[in-house]
Amino acid sequence: MNREITAVVPTHNRRDLLQLTLRTILAQRDVDLQVIVVDDGSTDGTSEMVDGFGDRRVRLIRHERAQGVSTARNHGAAEATGAWLAFCDDDDLWAPDKLTRQLAAASETNREWAYGGAVRIDAQHRVMSAALPPPPERLVARLPRWNVMPGGSSNVIVRADLFASTGGWDPSFVNLADWDLWARFARHGLPACVDAPLVGYRIHLGNASANTKLILHEACLLDGRYGARLDYGELYRYLASVCLRSGRRWPALGHFVQAAARGQVAQVASTLAGLSRDRVANRVPALRPKYPAARGAWIAEAETWIAPLRTQAAHFPGSNDHGSR
Repeated sequence: MNREITAVVPTHNRRDLLQLTLRTILAQRDVDLQVIVVDDGSTDGTSEMVDGFGDRRVRLIRHERAQGVSTARNHGAAEATGAWLAFCDDDDLWAPDKLTRQLAAASETNREWAYGGAVRIDAQHRVMSAALPPPPERLVARLPRWNVMPGGSSNVIVRADLFASTGGWDPSFVNLADWDLWARFARHGLPACVDAPLVGYRIHLGNASANTKLILHEACLLDGRYGARLDYGELYRYLASVCLRSGRRWPALGHFVQAAARGQVAQVASTLAGLSRDRVANRVPALRPKYPAARGAWIAEAETWIAPLRTQAAHFPGSNDHGSR
């Protein structure tokens, strides 16, 4: 199988977060790797930092003025030389065997795109929760109504020719551009799945997903685009969780009410109960919940590659800060 793969990394004013992201990309094993960093109008010395890596596999593209994350991704993809493409946001992290395991899964199943699972990581690079990947059939069935892909834009790899034939990233989207793209991939066939924690999704106040108004607007644009009505119950429950992460309790409550009104009563109750347990557990460590065996093993596997990154992160001033996009 052709193991030439290009990783495209769009970035804007996240120099410190990007340093650790790039290190996890360059640490990929057993692949013929090219990395294209698209600096979308940064003013914080990002381009100089990338040049300082001195790694021949890294190519820098500079936009003097910001053109948007989807345009940046498309520019990087247009310059790629690999038979496969991967995308990584500038604040996410990859397991060192992410690409090789996804390529192997795609080869074994003769499929043109592949994904895995993810874990959410806090500002101190501690694992907060696990997002196990749904089976390919369920993923594809759900995509017209809701995005169940773990890890956001940093998960999927895709053959470059499939990416080109489906039109690439839609520049009219910011937060939900990945959902729109996965839905188009799904029309061409099932993906391959790696049942392992391959992506670390770093949670911080600078996450683009904190813009709940923009998410809602873009979701309305996707409603019906792929032959099914949007699952608004799931959407409002997700918006509530985003608000809670940034300390906006009253908007979160409003979104929970909207979710419950759309059939998510049990799910909202379960979410609120879990939040209450987490608050108590944070104050009393002995009361921290025990994960089910499968999820506990999943998180333990993620720790094998995330734990060493904590030491590396300590050497990058600001890498634990919020950043912005």
